[in-house]
Amino acid sequence: MKHYPAESKQDAVALFQSRPGATIKQVAADLGINPETLRNWTREAGAGRPGGRGETAPTPQSPLEAELAAARKRIREPADRRG
Repeated sequence: MKHYPAESKQDAVALFQSRPGATIKQVAADLGINPETLRNWTREAGAGRPGGRGETAPTPQSPLEAELAAARKRIREPADRRG
């Protein structure tokens, strides 16, 4: 089993999200990885596409939920990007 750096995984997921007309299979083929690998990375990242299959409209966040989401995002940022 191959191990990929976290940055590579994030880049692959971002590429998939940036190509709304492409399927996971197409993007994975372009990257030379197994489609299931990209599908798993996309799920792990909680990433999807707006209006994608099974996706519901986002629910409005309470101020507490918004603050929690922002804190989680800061925690995930690499230390060298924080400043």
